[in-house]
Amino acid sequence: HNIGDLLLIEVAKRLLDCVRNSDTVARMGGDEFVVVLEELDEDTLQAVAQAQDIGEKVLASLNQPFNLQGFEHYCSASIGISLFRDNEIGMDNLFRHADTAMYQAKTSGRNTLRFFDPDMQASLEARAALEADLRHALSQQQFKLFFQIQVNAANHPIGAEALLRWLHPERGLVSPLQFIPLAEDTGLILPIGLWVLETACAQIKAWETNPLACELQLAVNVSARQFHQLDFVEQVREALEKTGADPARLKLELTESVVLGNIDNAVAKMRDLKEAGVHFSMDDFGTGYSSLSYLTQLPFDQLKIDLSFVRNIGIKPTDAVIVQTIISMGNSLGMKVIAEGVENEA
Repeated sequence: HNIGDLLLIEVAKRLLDCVRNSDTVARMGGDEFVVVLEELDEDTLQAVAQAQDIGEKVLASLNQPFNLQGFEHYCSASIGISLFRDNEIGMDNLFRHADTAMYQAKTSGRNTLRFFDPDMQASLEARAALEADLRHALSQQQFKLFFQIQVNAANHPIGAEALLRWLHPERGLVSPLQFIPLAEDTGLILPIGLWVLETACAQIKAWETNPLACELQLAVNVSARQFHQLDFVEQVREALEKTGADPARLKLELTESVVLGNIDNAVAKMRDLKEAGVHFSMDDFGTGYSSLSYLTQLPFDQLKIDLSFVRNIGIKPTDAVIVQTIISMGNSLGMKVIAEGVENEA
């Protein structure tokens, strides 16, 4: 705490050095400060330029190392700017606008500044409304799994992928591109992911009595937050035991980014589940790091070639070469290979 207090003091000093005598610097609490710039130009564009100059000066100043008790410390800032004229906007709204712009600066990668604009506020309000609906979607049974068939070269079904869809009573079908990132940000991906896992296992069990589906392997996407839970292995085991599903019919899809954070931990979890009979597929292969060194360490059963390579395979010769290389590499490593987005015959 002592170092933290010293850092706040030094930050305050640097802020004061960046502004004019007529301006005001105040600490709101925690690590948030407010700077009030007075007597900016009457012309809006000029006022924006003046505020931006001071904001960039603040960013540059705070990027310099802080010497605290003999040690160098580094920090960065996210700045939100809201312009006002006289009393045209209330204090609460002014702070809310600046806070909205600061949030945008943070989501843009931090160490940057953003100006408030109404479109930004409308976007955040729409996101907040979607989040409120998402929090009730699971309890109100608005989620549904669809199953996309997977076939081999002879066009025989060998498996399926579970695709999560949100059927909202008013919004209709909400795109996963909208609600999955939101679920990740809010942590709602954990209960949703568990529901998907349990529902998929129940479907595997239900297919056992269907002669056309009893041998299908069902692929389920696993998010990073879900996989990194300490009890993830136990969750999968419990879902299998609870439903009576055959573990050999369950395939968990992981992206490269999920497993690369802690390879040793990923290997341990994967091996535990593989001992139980579960299979693993590397999703979106070729879009991330794709290091051969980690591929030989991680016990994947399958590589899934990303759609971006498959889509242009007949147009870009380089994509065709990449796909052929991945297939050869997978075969050499004893892994099966599947391509997503194959919609036409060769």
